[in-house]
Amino acid sequence: MSKQLFAIFGNPVSHSKSPLMHNLSFQGLNYDACYARYRLEDGTSLKKTFFALGLKGINITVPHKEHAYAACDVLDPFAKKVGAVNTIVEKEGKLYGYNTDAPGFLKAISEFKESKTVLFLGAGGTAQSTSSILRDKNYEVTLLNRSEGRLEKFKQDGFETYTFDNFIAKKYDLVINMTSAGLEDNSLPAPKEILDAVIPRAKACVDVIYGKETPFLKLAKSYNKPTKDGSDMLLYQGIIAFEYFTDHLYTFDEIEPHMKKAFIL
Repeated sequence: MSKQLFAIFGNPVSHSKSPLMHNLSFQGLNYDACYARYRLEDGTSLKKTFFALGLKGINITVPHKEHAYAACDVLDPFAKKVGAVNTIVEKEGKLYGYNTDAPGFLKAISEFKESKTVLFLGAGGTAQSTSSILRDKNYEVTLLNRSEGRLEKFKQDGFETYTFDNFIAKKYDLVINMTSAGLEDNSLPAPKEILDAVIPRAKACVDVIYGKETPFLKLAKSYNKPTKDGSDMLLYQGIIAFEYFTDHLYTFDEIEPHMKKAFIL
């Protein structure tokens, strides 16, 4: 069997830790594969690009998760339910789509034991999958987004939704940035006056961005709130994706120590 090729598709993608995480795991477990990064400009060309590059599997990050969903021939039941895919594996010429963001995220916030009400800032692909799995686990999820358009699906699914214009602040246990605000700039995921109204009453603040202290987390720290970046979510979703990439040849516990090295190198 020739070396299998994997990659992460996104834009931007240069910051991604996924290649290091997966390559350390392939190496540590003696699995003959290599993982690269690919900046995909046009999400509609995802499927064509996948086959042109001769890949076996990919992870997908912003802004292409909905395109990834559309590109799949076969969808895992959970990915189908939430309408978002972040992991694709090729099997006999067909693309199989999975969502590892949501179970990874659920495991990452499990340390906040008594938290049951959650405010999501943003309504993209990651919010789609995580809102669904959190509700299944009896969390109460509210979504706040700049515009009405992306909220429509959540509204239809019975979630409480607001735009910046009609939001009424109340107490939420966790306030979570689900956007890319602060990844490459100093922007906040919502107007400061809204954040100043919800952060002081929260138990903790979480950002899905990893590897830097975002303006959102800085603001949370100024209110002496516990904070968490996206590193654990990234690690856990990566381990679950690796399980799919290697057709469950290895267990979560076997993969974790190898992948964890990417966060200390």
